[in-house]
Amino acid sequence: MKVSIITATYNSQSTIKTCMDSVLSQSYKDIEYIVVDGGSKDETLNYIVEQASKHQNIIYSSEPDKGIYDALNKGIAKATGDIIGFVHSDDFLASSTIIQTIVDAFKTENVDGVYGNLHYVALENTDKIIRNWISKPFNSSMLKKGWMPAHPTLYLKKSLYDKNGIFDLSYKIAADYDFILRIFKQGHLKFYFLPKTIVKMRVGGASNRSLKNIIQKSKEDYRAIKTNKTGNWVTIMVKNVSKLKQFIT
Repeated sequence: MKVSIITATYNSQSTIKTCMDSVLSQSYKDIEYIVVDGGSKDETLNYIVEQASKHQNIIYSSEPDKGIYDALNKGIAKATGDIIGFVHSDDFLASSTIIQTIVDAFKTENVDGVYGNLHYVALENTDKIIRNWISKPFNSSMLKKGWMPAHPTLYLKKSLYDKNGIFDLSYKIAADYDFILRIFKQGHLKFYFLPKTIVKMRVGGASNRSLKNIIQKSKEDYRAIKTNKTGNWVTIMVKNVSKLKQFIT
């Protein structure tokens, strides 16, 4: 099974090396690595070009975009793998064998998607865990309780994107939540929870960078829930409160 991994970047010179190295060092080799740069003004693109000259599996582009979801959509359009996953430029894969483990799960469990756990880590000291997102096996009733898998841990068959579309750019922060609801509410699809840390994410993402962003995220979450008919304001409240236990590491 070929795995397409997509990284969206913009002025990411301080983190792009760790991100790309975590993908390029994977023991599983049938990886198509797609890097979509938003027209960086720093040294990000130079590093991407340098790595592409050394690794034939890297496909890259650099041009202005409309934000991270637009960049991810561009990456999806380029993907030719059987499975699609994302490693954002501030993030890195938790181990050099994790993609092999994910592929094994697709094969042995015969599922449409695989997801796992995520560590939020300190910006400078990535060994320091700030928030520990432990997920669990999925059932459809969990959606109305605000549950979702950590999106950076979610690997899906490419056919799901072909059939269900891509990220809705009318969402600025919650397009991933809208997409997840769109996919997970379909009762005929099968998902497997891999009880391993798949990704480590540096703190400071767009959804929790400020109080203004948190409010915007909640509004967009509510719109996604209503659009997908998977809950109400109680769902949002439970969703936000449930995150508190993730800070107990």
